Amino acid sequence: MKLFSPAISRLARLRNWRIDQWVNDPISAQREILQDLVTHGQNTEFGRKYGFNELFTVRQFKKAVPIHEYEHIKPYIERMMEGEENVLWNTPINWFAKSSGTTNEKSKFIPISQESLEDCHFQSAKDVLTLYYSNRNESDLLTGKGLVIGGSHQISQVNEEIQYGDLSAVLLQNTPIWANWIRTPELSIALMDEWEQKIEKLAQSTIEEDVTSISGVPTWTLILIKRILSITGKANLKEVWPNLELYIHGGVSFTPYKEQFKKLIGEGCSYLEMYNASEGFFAAQNTPDEEGMLLFVDNGIFYEFMPLEEYGKENPITIGLDKVEIGKNYALVISTNGGLWRYLLGDTIQFTKTYPFKIKVSGRIKQYINAFGEELIAENADKAIAQAAEKTGLMVNDFTAAPVYFGDNNKGAHEWLIEFENPPINTEAFATELDCALKSLNSDYEAKRYKDIALSLPIIRCLNKGMFNKWLKQKGKLGGQHKVPRLCNERKYVEEILAMM
Repeated sequence: MKLFSPAISRLARLRNWRIDQWVNDPISAQREILQDLVTHGQNTEFGRKYGFNELFTVRQFKKAVPIHEYEHIKPYIERMMEGEENVLWNTPINWFAKSSGTTNEKSKFIPISQESLEDCHFQSAKDVLTLYYSNRNESDLLTGKGLVIGGSHQISQVNEEIQYGDLSAVLLQNTPIWANWIRTPELSIALMDEWEQKIEKLAQSTIEEDVTSISGVPTWTLILIKRILSITGKANLKEVWPNLELYIHGGVSFTPYKEQFKKLIGEGCSYLEMYNASEGFFAAQNTPDEEGMLLFVDNGIFYEFMPLEEYGKENPITIGLDKVEIGKNYALVISTNGGLWRYLLGDTIQFTKTYPFKIKVSGRIKQYINAFGEELIAENADKAIAQAAEKTGLMVNDFTAAPVYFGDNNKGAHEWLIEFENPPINTEAFATELDCALKSLNSDYEAKRYKDIALSLPIIRCLNKGMFNKWLKQKGKLGGQHKVPRLCNERKYVEEILAMM
């Protein structure tokens, strides 16, 4: 189907004017999005409950509608999954994305409307292509295949009309026909449940393809790359796929993995971060060498930003784009064209730039360590691990951390469970470098480490390769969008993993 690829490439390049419109006037774009959402929602049960037909401003909307977490809207979603219409959204909802976000026991089912498919997920994917081409006029990206390392759930039927699966499965089932011409592997492999077999099938079925891009979560992509290099005996992926020019990543921070990818892929590959989730496609990197992802403000989502100190209050304050500050942590609150209203996503973000508005994901509201007042967030952990790995010449495949509380004979500390590519002979050197990096990144941590009064040196536990995957598999969370939580303020995850060693 290479005949069609140049035409698709030209279409992607021609869409810059549309992106320029909302980049140049993001505040107006957001007001129009909210107006459109409220219009869709006013005749739904939710809209009638909160008087959508009388809401004409952002201020009125925020005053009338409380912030919702998943447990608040779960009863609405359960009714929608039974086939009831006009509950949260005014068009039929036949698809639900099954999501957990972390390794929590409960799954979430996120409604996916036709509008959210077309105007958010697919529209944003096209915007990513356009943004990439605007920086790479000479690109031949769409003359080859895009290797997609998607989710692990087959589509499940609730009834004759309603189905669910993880987001990638839902998107693959609804993908426009032209996208299938430029994607690999075939759908039967892409949707396999069993991840060990899936990695092998992915490797064997794509080696002979002309792969020009790869999309996937870094942890699983690394496993696939290593298997492909093992099969082919090549030194790096550029020797397998000479035309490979782009790796699109998201889901977890790329910081701890970047050097490994550069080594395994080889020279001449670009890296692009995306921020998409079951709830929506929020942002993507538009300038390859600049930190931050461009916030998509015209793709069916209205954004609010909650300062973290407001979380947990009865009536938390949120702000709009016109009041955000660079470098401050905000919890993301969204209203979407899938019927989520003032929904607290659970992610925390920071703005790296305004006008145009660019963001980075800094962590999760509930993924942090603050047992001793150190206020350690996932972004600190990712950067510190990367710095320590560089200083010691080690490669980290995955990690998690939790506090060790004060005892009769010990001070407080942070315990880090780490899978190294090649375990260090002496973990103390790594612990020292990790500690130094954390001090440089977080002044609260540095203060608590002063003379070991509140916090001792980090405790490093080296895990055997595959231990995290074994733990995820035991919990039924292996593969797809499931990720090892970086930080936890309690020891639940750490104790479960240690018990398996």
